[in-house]
Amino acid sequence: MTFWIIAAIIALVSAVALGLTAARARTGTGRAAEFDLRVYRDQLKEVDRDLARGVIVAADADRVRTEIGRRILAADAKAKSENTAATSAGANWQLLILLCAVLIGGGLWLYATIGQPGYGDLPRSLREDQAETLRQTRPSQAQAEADLPPLPPVPTQGAEYEALVVKLRETVATRPDDLQGQILLAQNEAQLGNFNAAHAAQSQVLRIKGDSADPQDYLYYADMLVLAAGGYISPEAEAALLETLKREPANGAALYYWGMMYAQTGRPDLAFRIWERLLAVSAPDRPWVPPIRAQIEEIAQLAGEHRFTLPPERALPGPSAEDMEAASDMSEEDRQNMIRNMVDGLAERLATEGGSAEEWARLIRALSVLGETEQVTAIWDDAQTVFAEDPASIELLTSAARTAGLIP
Repeated sequence: MTFWIIAAIIALVSAVALGLTAARARTGTGRAAEFDLRVYRDQLKEVDRDLARGVIVAADADRVRTEIGRRILAADAKAKSENTAATSAGANWQLLILLCAVLIGGGLWLYATIGQPGYGDLPRSLREDQAETLRQTRPSQAQAEADLPPLPPVPTQGAEYEALVVKLRETVATRPDDLQGQILLAQNEAQLGNFNAAHAAQSQVLRIKGDSADPQDYLYYADMLVLAAGGYISPEAEAALLETLKREPANGAALYYWGMMYAQTGRPDLAFRIWERLLAVSAPDRPWVPPIRAQIEEIAQLAGEHRFTLPPERALPGPSAEDMEAASDMSEEDRQNMIRNMVDGLAERLATEGGSAEEWARLIRALSVLGETEQVTAIWDDAQTVFAEDPASIELLTSAARTAGLIP
């Protein structure tokens, strides 16, 4: 209440000051010229009296009357001009008061709508300090998992599969240094939705591998931590992401999570920069593109990037999943011709210009549909060479090769 009383007093004082200034301008305008006119008229009367008394001669009287008359004309013109200005000032006085009321009332309404009385000023440096404090003091992974409400049950994988996982757990428990066993356990626990058990197994994978752990090992660990915490980026997940980015700075999934971490800790400006760059360089079917597109406009507003507009979605060239589905309804000859035309164009472009891992994966799937066993095998071999230094792309291509039946 004190804030509004002070604000009302300030507004009233401002309005009174502006009103007094306008009134003073109106009443004071034109007085000097009117005074001059009275003086000159008195001087004319004095000339007539001096002439009657014989103090001056008629010729001098005429000359003095002429000079005074010239001055009267000048003073009269000045008085008319100042009176016009005074009239205008008087007319504007009410407009000025109305403007003051609109500005003061509008300012109070705007502050009441989007402001927060009693809340301290937040300069940028203070906001950044608060965000860093929030980041350093945010809940741990264990606390986040403990505070998380129960997750909906994962669809059952079948009694036989779950029995095999139970046996896997028992086996790994007796052989904690079995790398392959820990990898399988982490994957199968995730398949069952047991993400906390999955990240526990993956932490053992990292322990066993030590310095030989690759970016995908750390990324998978971070992914399980985030899923177990319901999308929250804990300090433990941040550390795993940092290890991923140290080994592979351009890892798209890690960068997406890194931006999310900044968004959760009060730095939407940093989150926006990361996501905007990542969105610009990512193929449209990369898994992090849809969540970025769904969130980046809100993040841009929070970051003060009001001119940002979401770029239109890009389409990958070559046969898509819809093309494959449409082809399955055609006659064998038409289907083969349609796919062949698309595949030939994509294969030629990849051979001459190169392309993304997604496009190579599409080509592998399309060639498998055509039954081009030798060619799809050659493409798979070439793709492994081209993307040998990109584990994320190799993983994508491996999935396509497995779908095509090239590998078990």
